[in-house]
Amino acid sequence: METLVTERGEHVLARVEGDDRVFEVSFDSVEPTDVTLRLYRDDDRVGSIYNDDGTDRTMARLTTGRDGTDFIGVEVPKEFVAELLDVAAETGRVTDETVAEGYRLRVL
Repeated sequence: METLVTERGEHVLARVEGDDRVFEVSFDSVEPTDVTLRLYRDDDRVGSIYNDDGTDRTMARLTTGRDGTDFIGVEVPKEFVAELLDVAAETGRVTDETVAEGYRLRVL
């Protein structure tokens, strides 16, 4: 599986691509909770990454509809999630570093 997480202009571009899936999102901030990373662009929630009901699966959800009700969800590797969180932290895009560390301990 190929991954790319990089700062592009005012946003971070995060992409994971495999034989059976592609997930790509650009965001300007990450709001961590205990088990979820909420991704925002221009103050709109554009997606999230969460642990699927306490299992080993880490899922990414991308909002696709203008009203925020349509979405796609795919399983993503934890290494991708760690890289996304690292780049977000390095570029000052994490809303709460303490909560992000708790997320790392619980999910990653």
